[in-house]
Amino acid sequence: MLNSLNVKKNNFSRFQFQVYQLCSQIPLGYVSTYKKLAQILHSSPRAIGQALRNNPFSSVAVPCHRVIESNFFIGGYRGVSAEKEAIKATAKQKKLAKEGIFFNRKGYLQKDLRRDRIFTEFTKL
Repeated sequence: MLNSLNVKKNNFSRFQFQVYQLCSQIPLGYVSTYKKLAQILHSSPRAIGQALRNNPFSSVAVPCHRVIESNFFIGGYRGVSAEKEAIKATAKQKKLAKEGIFFNRKGYLQKDLRRDRIFTEFTKL
């Protein structure tokens, strides 16, 4: 997990740092949602997405690719929105596939993963 000293050394807000701290808790092989992170921080899913869009950390430290939409759509990555139509395999989709998380041709999380692969057990900040 990220430590609070990183806030002073980098140019981002306390809110952004809290988003990065939460995201850093999502384990390999799981995803969470913008909505879940927003509920924890009493914010909006859009604000979570904006913070993750500007993630200054590596995807190992802050795996922002593991955050998807609450309707199980893959969502954006690195500031690029995914279209809600048949999509090509995106960088986010490829990273998640390597972690055992798969999406259908329209970009939605496979139904058999929706129950067991959504991470919600965040520790308090």
